[in-house]
Amino acid sequence: MSVNLPQLRAFLAVVDTGGFSAAAAELGMSQSAVSHAVASLERELAAPLLVRAAPARTTALGERVLPHARVALAAARSVEQIAAEAAEAMTGVVRLAATPTVCQGMVPGLLRHWREDQPGITVRVFEGDSAEVSAWLDDGTADAAILIDPPPGPGVQLATDHYRALLPGDHPLAGEPSVDIRDLEDDQFLISPNGCEARIRTIHGLAGLRFDPTHRVRDLATLISMVQAGIGVTVLSEVSRSFIPPDLVLLPLEPRTARRLVLTGPSARPWHPAVRALAESAAGHLARTA
Repeated sequence: MSVNLPQLRAFLAVVDTGGFSAAAAELGMSQSAVSHAVASLERELAAPLLVRAAPARTTALGERVLPHARVALAAARSVEQIAAEAAEAMTGVVRLAATPTVCQGMVPGLLRHWREDQPGITVRVFEGDSAEVSAWLDDGTADAAILIDPPPGPGVQLATDHYRALLPGDHPLAGEPSVDIRDLEDDQFLISPNGCEARIRTIHGLAGLRFDPTHRVRDLATLISMVQAGIGVTVLSEVSRSFIPPDLVLLPLEPRTARRLVLTGPSARPWHPAVRALAESAAGHLARTA
């Protein structure tokens, strides 16, 4: 027995419209094609399904077959819809926003994975500070973003990004396995006033220290150069490691503090299907490499 969807579709159309002529108009087929499809279904089932009258009506067998035919066609439509959504998700352009440290320390690996796993999606990267990244996601400039400690909601946590002490290689504590921020109290402390400042202030508070940086510099490269020159020390997140030259050391820091890096879409509007595809791809990649 070989029952197929065109046969079931013709059978349902005749039942729903009340005749072969109306069913043909409904399906955009010739009346003879509809008749042939219903007749072939009846041959497969070895019994008539319809009483050819005006209007056409089901036989006892046709009445029993009818709900199953509806379920089969509904399932087929669901499969087609899923395939259509997947096809849409597999193509398009996604504008991804992230901070410079995240762009350098994490985004290249993501782009490499997505290029292999989602080759139909083009990702364009926008760099900005934390406030800019959030604003771009809210106003539609960006379709997706890697946010730092966002409120609870949909998204994929890419990493738990721990904070580290950045010291010159000749610093007395450079050879230690970890550093307590209280041991850096006599050093000049440098800070870049960006999204990390509040968290670094919290670390000082947890240690019972007053947060009183000696120098504030906007550019991360300048901050690192000043540590290289022996002007002071600072605290950076682990994702900044790719920026660190070999004559500096990035050591675990006490009290231990971390931030969450989350790939997400906008909270106030539906995500583009391609953004969902990238998020699911990233989640799968993390699960496989965990």
